[in-house]
Amino acid sequence: MKGKQAALFALLLPLGAHAQGYAGMGAPAPGFATPRRGTAIVFPQDHGPHPAFRTEWWYLTANLHGADGATYGVQWTLFRHALEAGGGTGWDDRNVFMAHAAATSATTHVFAETTARAGVGQADVAAAPFNASIDDWRFAAQDDAFTKARVTAHGPRFSYVLTLTRGGPFVLQGDRGFSQKSQEGQSSHYYSQPFFTVDGTLSLDGHETTVSGRAWMDREWSSQSLAPDQKGWDWFSLHLASGDELMLFRFRGRRDYLSGNWISPDGATRLLDADDIVLEPLAWTAIGDKSLPTRWRVKVKGAGLDVETTPLNPKSWMGANFSYWEGPISLSGSQRGEGYLEMTGY
Repeated sequence: MKGKQAALFALLLPLGAHAQGYAGMGAPAPGFATPRRGTAIVFPQDHGPHPAFRTEWWYLTANLHGADGATYGVQWTLFRHALEAGGGTGWDDRNVFMAHAAATSATTHVFAETTARAGVGQADVAAAPFNASIDDWRFAAQDDAFTKARVTAHGPRFSYVLTLTRGGPFVLQGDRGFSQKSQEGQSSHYYSQPFFTVDGTLSLDGHETTVSGRAWMDREWSSQSLAPDQKGWDWFSLHLASGDELMLFRFRGRRDYLSGNWISPDGATRLLDADDIVLEPLAWTAIGDKSLPTRWRVKVKGAGLDVETTPLNPKSWMGANFSYWEGPISLSGSQRGEGYLEMTGY
């Protein structure tokens, strides 16, 4: 661990050790803003940071197919976390950035993590044009409309340079961008871009190939997105062969909280009721001392969807400071398709 990473992780450690839920996201957040139903999501402003909130992230996953005939997945994620409300500027800035990047094949899953303090040029996010960077990792749009973007990252065994082309509108999740996460009302502001097509190059363990495929961007900010009894979540982003897109999640607590969004090819959305969603684990994978559900049955009863998900690599464990499972999946059943699964709090 680099010196700067060790120092910043020491600041974050009390959050994970003593607070509630995954990465402390169920802990109270006095002094921070609370997501409000009816708050308008405005572009391009909301591509940028929201310092009044405790936590936010910029998240990209891509299902890729190589010129070598193999299937791949990549991830690029930047998190901002405020250590206290009302932080200052420059060296007094109380925000920490942490980033994860990963590359996955059927036989290999590798990731890298980097951290940086805000305010001194190590990491930053701009809204228009969107430009998120930490060290020399970057996710940058070429214009305010996010028509195209370029994504770069690297680790000890991988690197990638990808060009994203937007093929549809940004999509507001939940109730016009207000995404409820529990019966008690914990929530976030949340939108996605599920219509990116991707071209680029990927190098994995010394083997470089050109790749193409589809990507999904998630954008979320909150101050307490887990209820005190919730330990983590299972989240699916699915590209269906019909051209529809689907986002589903289950927040695990005393009572599971399910929600989702059916997204038509033109970007029209339908918020799914919990009673319409079935997320059923079918097979588990042992990873170290953990056992995780890596194959699932997914049903949306009102849409006639009944599929099984299969991981490209069931060992897609992100053994970072706050660890989780994240990897590409394929679909079979009433529809074919591909997507990503994320599982936290196991």
